[in-house]
Amino acid sequence: MVDGGMSRVQPRVLKGFRDYLPDVMTKRESMLRRVADVFNSFGFAPIATPALEYSEILLGKYGTEGDKLLYRFADNGERDVSLRYDLTVPLARVMGQHTELSKPFRRYQIAPVWRAEKPGRGRFREFVQCDVDIVGSDNLLADFECVQVGVAVLKALGVSDFTMQINDRRILDGLMERLGISGASQKMEVLRSTDKLPKIGWDGVVKELQGKLELSDTQLAALHTFMHGTLDDIDASVADMDIAGPGIECLNTLLGWAEELGIREHLAIDLSIARGLDYYTSTIYETFLGALPGFGSVMSGGRYDDLLSMFSKKSMPAVGISLGVDRLLAGLIELELAGDGGAAAQVFVLGFEDATAGAAQRVAAALRADGLSAQLHLKPGQNMGKQFKAAGKSGAAVVVVLGADEIASGEATIKHLASREQVRVPQADAAAAVRKLLG
Repeated sequence: MVDGGMSRVQPRVLKGFRDYLPDVMTKRESMLRRVADVFNSFGFAPIATPALEYSEILLGKYGTEGDKLLYRFADNGERDVSLRYDLTVPLARVMGQHTELSKPFRRYQIAPVWRAEKPGRGRFREFVQCDVDIVGSDNLLADFECVQVGVAVLKALGVSDFTMQINDRRILDGLMERLGISGASQKMEVLRSTDKLPKIGWDGVVKELQGKLELSDTQLAALHTFMHGTLDDIDASVADMDIAGPGIECLNTLLGWAEELGIREHLAIDLSIARGLDYYTSTIYETFLGALPGFGSVMSGGRYDDLLSMFSKKSMPAVGISLGVDRLLAGLIELELAGDGGAAAQVFVLGFEDATAGAAQRVAAALRADGLSAQLHLKPGQNMGKQFKAAGKSGAAVVVVLGADEIASGEATIKHLASREQVRVPQADAAAAVRKLLG
């Protein structure tokens, strides 16, 4: 028993969840700041939505398999609620609820989502998504802007070896119609199964399809040829269809624009990309790190022109892209591209006697007021060696020393830990001296 008669509890976390300690969290926060900077640079505005939604808001939007991954329960008021699965459906609910919002509506959201799926390499049950979406525009320029944002985000994070694989659902829809695979439920079974191609291979896709649908060898062979081919390989009987033709034209246009902007090297047509979620309607994309084959997609999205009509009386076209922060961060750490994230404080303030505590607090407050981050050592009576050791562990670049001599003269000693350069200045000039040493 512990004090107070309480039973001791084993400290542990649920499988698929994890703590972020400072060494990783500083990298994560630095990454999120850079992502938000990119979103803002394109003119997207931030929003926030609740972690919990009524289950009826989320159900039926992700397909049967997606619905099974919802964290769903009855709350204390016996309401049927679920933790959000993504940030897209909550956005659709927002647009249906707040009809006063002007269109096109450009938003971004950075927030955690929850999926009760099997954890794996870079895959967690709780993870942060960074989404940008444009609601109210059916122009292909909106799709391409989302592609540009995705490329800009990865470049801002120092990633150069990546490929955004793009496709258009309408082309695969055309092929399925030509093959006699009709009906919305049949088509979605094909999409969900083919979406798993990178994970389970073609043999796995065939096995899954045969367990759900009665497809002939001819139909399966046509699917295989299509998904392993190029735009030029698409049979004319499909390319000339009213549904598939516009999809092919859109992909060619996107590639042309990418060439003009100098980002064509990061885009590739992949006709096997299907995106297993029910709500995508045309352009879709998945992004992979070249140096980590088999790691999985770190960013994905597409156009979903019908989803918002579920919450609105009229059609509302929309397109977006979503970055999986935790998976990408895991990849960047594995590739040693995450950096150190920066120290919690730039300056560490030392006082070598209890009598210096007041002056140390005043100097630290002045540094913060000047826009510097400053950490105060909380054991002013500790010997000099231990205080400098604590300063080194903090990661701060500069220390401000306030000993008895400094207090008597109203000064402070400012020292750069790496270069060992130091100056002694009036306490009122401490911030300026710190900035000079920091460069």
